[in-house]
This record gives sequence, structure tokens and C-alpha cells, in this order.
Amino acid sequence: MPEALTVSISDRGARPTPFPLSGLLALATAGFITILTEALPAGLLREISRDLHVTQAMTGQLVTIYAIGSLMAAIPLTAATRSMRRRPLLLGAITGFAVVNTITAVSSDYAVIMGARFLAGVSAGLLWALLAGYATRMVAPHQAGRAIAVAMVGTPIALSLGVPAGTFLGGTVGWRVSFGIMTALSVALIGWTLWKVPDFAGETGGDRASLRRVLTMPGIRPILFVTLTFVLAHNILYTYIASYLQGAGLAGQVDRILLAFGIAAFGGIWVVGVRIDRWLRGLSIASVMIFLGGAILLGVGTAAPAIYAGVLVWGLAFGGAATLFQTASTHAAGTAADVAQSMIVTAWNIAIAGGGLIGGYLLETRGAGVLPWSLCILLVPCLVIVLTARRHGFPSAARI
Repeated sequence: MPEALTVSISDRGARPTPFPLSGLLALATAGFITILTEALPAGLLREISRDLHVTQAMTGQLVTIYAIGSLMAAIPLTAATRSMRRRPLLLGAITGFAVVNTITAVSSDYAVIMGARFLAGVSAGLLWALLAGYATRMVAPHQAGRAIAVAMVGTPIALSLGVPAGTFLGGTVGWRVSFGIMTALSVALIGWTLWKVPDFAGETGGDRASLRRVLTMPGIRPILFVTLTFVLAHNILYTYIASYLQGAGLAGQVDRILLAFGIAAFGGIWVVGVRIDRWLRGLSIASVMIFLGGAILLGVGTAAPAIYAGVLVWGLAFGGAATLFQTASTHAAGTAADVAQSMIVTAWNIAIAGGGLIGGYLLETRGAGVLPWSLCILLVPCLVIVLTARRHGFPSAARI
């Protein structure tokens, strides 16, 4: 999935109580563009592969290199920019997407596009580290979970509408058009951000917590492990979903199946957004268990109804994952939430990169049919850690 929690949380209580929906939706749109930029090559795997004259596994590395850019940038950029004002950083990340998606849309050189995708990942690393903290600073403390859920709603919308629409559009008029549209969205979002998203000061020297101290805080390491294994499982299959569906005889239904996944993901984030402040633990356990069930369905399913059912279950589980993990880390880290969020971003993108590499290896050596079963190997220990992190990491409530 997508600076960490910005600056100190202590100033949030001074914010006015009206819920800043328009500003939060601007953040959600930034997340939408980030997810769409990341995931679109998975839906257009065959089209991009044919146009660039590379294998599907090599095309899958467009997702991997994006994730590498994010994981390399998240912690260093967060550390380097913690004293800077927040809105210029957010605008810089959005501008980065406009530039790199333009390069991707017009270039025919695989190496150039890989370089652009790496820089897109750098922009994503900065943006994801900003979103959750930005959202919590815009509201009163008791609205923090709801604010994060709204800011994260761009993820399921991208998965439910953006990726299927981009896949359909790319298959009909060319994949480059899809990336060009993302450039236009980024330019429009710059204006929206200037209009509706407030600016905040950076951290002062006395507010800063060291990376080592945050890593040793109770609950942080279990949250990072769960994030890594859950998102790795997701990306092993999602990156190569077109190849998996081709092997199942559903190559012509990629856009529809991605639409089903995204609609289910939207439902998942709605449930999480409504209940997360009271049911963090229960929702986290349910998310991993439901994902495991979906992986098993996809592993044994040979007919279209079973595969659709597995995708729907998978989407429902994945939809609220970003909100769950970011809220859990915010709760565990307190005023050091910015550093914790940069760790979440890094773990998330290690998982994305690992998913592209591991999924590509399994696709080339074992075939697409083995992909769902590889998810189970990761989700079982993921579930164990969620269950055991009862006091710290995934407690019953998530008051921030």
C-alpha cells in the first residue's frame, strides 16, 4: 500500500473542531495518484511489455523500482525535512508525480522509464510519510482515526476505479494516455492543495526522537513485521494479477476483476474508518484472517466464480490495511509518530519491491498458479504476531 506523522501532535488540540473534509479529500487525492502511479503497470502488464519489447517479469519491475525509490527515500527524507514547513513538502511530492508520469507517458526507452519510476517512488516515500500526520494535525485529537481514514480513502478509490479505468483505457487507446491523465490530475491537485490544505510548521530540535529510540518503543516492531508480511503477500499476487488471471483463463477480465477488488477494498476502508477508534485489534485480526481465506480461495479456485469470490475477500481485507497500520504506529509512537510513519513507509515499500521480485521469480520458475499459495506462508506468521501483540502494537482501542 502508501512523512510520517508530521511534527508534534501536541498542537492538534488547538485546531478548530469543524471537520476539514475538503482538505482531507485533497490528501486522499494525493494518495489516489500515488497508488495509481504505483499499481497501474500491474493492470497494463501485457500492453507495456509489448510496447517496450521486454518480458512481463521485466515489466513487473516497474513496480519494484518504484518501491525501491520509496524505501530508500522515506526515512532519509523524513529526517532531512523534519524542520521544514509541511505544505511546501507536500506540493513538492505532488509536482514530482506530474514530472515523472509525463516522462513515463512519452518515453519509449525502458531504462529511462525505470529511472522515472524510481523518482516516482521517491516522491511517494515523501508523500506517504506526510499524509497520516497531516491528517491528524488538521483535526481535534478525538477525530484522528476518522481523519486518517478519510485521507487514506484514495487507496481503495484508486484500486476500485482508477486502476480498472486506467487498465481499460490503456487497453483501448494506449497505456501512455493513462499516465498522461495522472499528470493532469497532479497539476489540478497542486491548485486544490494551495486552496484547501493548511500549512504547518516543522519540528523543532527538541521535539525530535531518534530512529533507534522509536524502533525500541513497545509495539513498533510487531507493527512493522505485520506491515511487511501483509503487504508483501498482497504485492506478490497483485503485481502479477494479469499473469495469474491469464493462467486461469480470465485474461480478458482483468479490468473487471480489478474493479471487483477495488470495490471490496472501498468497503474495507469504510468499515475500518467507522470503527477503528474502538476496534483496532479486532479489525486487524479480521483483516489478516480474511486475507488468508481469500488466498486459499484463489489457490483452490479454478472457475471464474471462485476467483471472483477470492478477489472480493482479498480486497475487503486489504482496503483498510494502510489505515490500520498507520493508526497503530501513531498510537504506539505518540509524539514520535513522524519517525514511526517513515518506518511504516519503508516496510511497506520493501514489501512492494519484494513482491515484484519474489512474484517475478515464482512466475518464471513455478508458474502463476503457485502465487496464491505463497501468500499463505506469509500470512500465518503475520496473524500470529497480531494475536500476540495484545498489549502493545494492536491493542483494543486506538486513541491517539
